Amino acid sequence: MPLVRIALRRGKSPAYIAALRNGIYAAMRESFSVPENDRFILVNQHDAEEFDYDPNYLDIARSDDLVIVQIACNNTRTVEQKQAFYRSVAEKLTADPGVRPEDVFINLLETAKENWSFGNGIAQYA
Repeated sequence: MPLVRIALRRGKSPAYIAALRNGIYAAMRESFSVPENDRFILVNQHDAEEFDYDPNYLDIARSDDLVIVQIACNNTRTVEQKQAFYRSVAEKLTADPGVRPEDVFINLLETAKENWSFGNGIAQYA
């Protein structure tokens, strides 16, 4: 049930965007045991003046190819699962579409299961 939001600078190709979506989804399936077809991903591209970040926060050298991934998900994963997920996303996005690991920023927003409705006005997991 993760809801994925990807933010990046405008100008990437459809193939690049597809690789981001596919890599993140594959990492969720592997590390978070997300079921097949549980895929809800939004991509937002921003002009330079709308995309502000520190290029060196925590001594990590970021570039204008920074990809910010924010995922709303259930609060059921262990620290170990989260660490495996972060590594997997960075590895997958480095392999395709070629994002530097330093440019992969991930934030999880955890919530209780009853806070989701996938349609029909029903809390399917409550």
